[in-house]
Amino acid sequence: MATGSRFAPRNWRVATKLYAILMIPVVIALVLAGLRVSASQSTWREAQDAERTAELVRASTAYAHALIDERDVTARPLLEGNREASIVGEAHRVTNAARDEFYARWEDAPHTESLRHRMEGVTEAEPQLDALRQRAYTEQLPAVETEEGYVAVQHPLMSFANELGLGTDNLTSYGRTVYAVSLSKAASSLQRAIGTHLLVAPGPGDSAHQLQLTAFSSYAYLEEIAKAEYGSAGTPGDVERLEERLSEAGQQAAVEAPNAYSLPVMVQLIGSGASPEELAAQGLTPEAWFAAATAEFDAYRDIEEDLVDAAVDEAGQIASSARTEMFVNSAAVLVALLLAFVVAGLMARSMSRDMRRLRAAAFEVAGRRLPAVVDQLSQVNPGRVDTAVTPIPITSRDEIGEVARAFDQVHREAVRLAAEQALLRGNVNAIFTNLSSRNQGLIERQLGLISELESREADPEQLENLFKLDHLATRMRRNGENLLVLAGEELEHRWNQPVPLVDVLRAAASEVEDYSRIETTGVPPCEIHGAVVNDLVHLLAELLENATSFSSPHAKVRVTATRLPDARVMIEIHDKGIGLSQEDFAEINRRLAAPPAVDAAISQRMGLFVVGRLAARHGIRVQLRPSGEQSGTTSLVMLPESITHGGGGQIPEQEERFTVSRIMRQDGGISAAEREAGLRTAAELGFDDSRYDDARPLDPPIEAEPAPRRLPAGTADQGLASGDTMRLDLRAEPRAEARPEPANGDWSQAPQGGWPAAAPA
Repeated sequence: MATGSRFAPRNWRVATKLYAILMIPVVIALVLAGLRVSASQSTWREAQDAERTAELVRASTAYAHALIDERDVTARPLLEGNREASIVGEAHRVTNAARDEFYARWEDAPHTESLRHRMEGVTEAEPQLDALRQRAYTEQLPAVETEEGYVAVQHPLMSFANELGLGTDNLTSYGRTVYAVSLSKAASSLQRAIGTHLLVAPGPGDSAHQLQLTAFSSYAYLEEIAKAEYGSAGTPGDVERLEERLSEAGQQAAVEAPNAYSLPVMVQLIGSGASPEELAAQGLTPEAWFAAATAEFDAYRDIEEDLVDAAVDEAGQIASSARTEMFVNSAAVLVALLLAFVVAGLMARSMSRDMRRLRAAAFEVAGRRLPAVVDQLSQVNPGRVDTAVTPIPITSRDEIGEVARAFDQVHREAVRLAAEQALLRGNVNAIFTNLSSRNQGLIERQLGLISELESREADPEQLENLFKLDHLATRMRRNGENLLVLAGEELEHRWNQPVPLVDVLRAAASEVEDYSRIETTGVPPCEIHGAVVNDLVHLLAELLENATSFSSPHAKVRVTATRLPDARVMIEIHDKGIGLSQEDFAEINRRLAAPPAVDAAISQRMGLFVVGRLAARHGIRVQLRPSGEQSGTTSLVMLPESITHGGGGQIPEQEERFTVSRIMRQDGGISAAEREAGLRTAAELGFDDSRYDDARPLDPPIEAEPAPRRLPAGTADQGLASGDTMRLDLRAEPRAEARPEPANGDWSQAPQGGWPAAAPA
């Protein structure tokens, strides 16, 4: 019955099915976990970008601070015409260093679209810086244009502050707050620069002077607006820190210029439009103003740095937390998957181990233990066979354990049925044996009576009829012995002395109806063990009967024997019958090598079964093959070395002692001349020993004690046991008339005794 493809789910192993069941939730969990890990990774990358952006903002504020500080600190020396002052060069170096740091941070920063847009503003305005430095506070670039020229470069840098806050709790607080304080600082710086200009050299001209005053007042107003924006964008703590720093800056200015006004008063006085001389008369000097304005400027810068540093630190913490979360999620996913597969593997291993144990035990029972018990029951008294069933070593209470207990029950039932069958078979065999023994006794008496009549008869015609009757009785005796073989019994009659092989062949031929057609030639001098003689005569008689029955009544059946180099003897029986097919030869040889059990089918192949049983009993090997180029069949009977060296009674067991004969094979009487002549091997003679490599004899060689000898009265011990079992004094050769040859030459209607001609298997 078809079981489907080996890849079909129903044919999967238990472990594979468990993994398949686990695979669906594992895949779903893996997808969800992958999404979580991917989200954590995205958050980590965003936090890293936010951290690098914060670093860029810090660099941009430092660059912007350096620009406006450069403008303010260089205003007085440039207004006084001292362009080579050291403070001017130092301010330029600080600004250039801040610019290099800014561009280094830009290389590491994420080049998002908004950052690229802001960078474009910087790169467009920055080329003006060199020209601005050369023309600052000259006629080519008046005062207010110089001061606002720096703003054109500084303002794009200040806009980077709006990029702060990405990935933080408040998306816009840092950007707005830093931008507001930077704007306040820029406005304060412009006031410092313009105020210094007004106190040192206002103008030139009334219009320029008025423009400076207007710009001074506007930037003071812008500072207040930027401070208000800072207050709305920042936290109360940010506002409080700014107020504290501005108050500290005012106190610092008062310490540095104790006679000067406060910064708001100074802004009002400068914005009033008074001349530098008037303001100096009132105590408002350029030094006092610059010190007070610088204190406020530095206060804004401190707040700006604190905010940017806080943004950088928070972005770094967020990045670190995101990285930790990603690693934790990844580790959790891997541990969960590993744990799931470990648990599934342990369960699959447990189930597979029990299943393998159950399978191995089932195969052990089916392939060895149960057949061994059945074989013992078929050969030994069932009462002497241990029929106890060893349970399968699986103690679990799951379905596998239940299957194991069910199989144990099946095993017990099979052993019980086999014991019952063996008992029944023994009873049937006993009936066969009893009936056969009774018939054998009658036949022996009949043969004795016929022999007595033959000895008294002088009429040749009547004597010939008595010979025919003698042959029929002999065949009846052999058929009765067949019943004993079927019952597994051994023949009672045994020889106590070895018998020459040629006499065994003649005795076998004498039990065949057409004995006159049998020619025996080339038989080597060897003796057959006495315990095997009767069974061998019976075996050969069955083969000779088959050869004469299925060949022409005018054709001879030739019998030869050959001594092999390995000391065995092979008997060949050649006939010229109708022959068999290759399939029939193969089936017959298979049954001869391993005789089947007794069943109803043996009634159609009695001779085959009896030959196989008798051969297996003594280790004799029998094969059939075609008779070469001619039609017909050749029967090959291979006699083992143990029964071709004479002896009587019990066959001796193999010697187990370590002797020289165990190392160097005994030649079995083969002369050096015979070895030099080159004896032919079994393979060369067409005998296939490989068929018996795995064959198991049904019955062991005979080891029972010989039956008590019962010699006829007045007969000396010539080696005969139990009367006239085998008559070696063969009568005159032609004892029966030749069978008439059919007119049409068709031998398909030959007698059907022995084996079927077409299908002997």
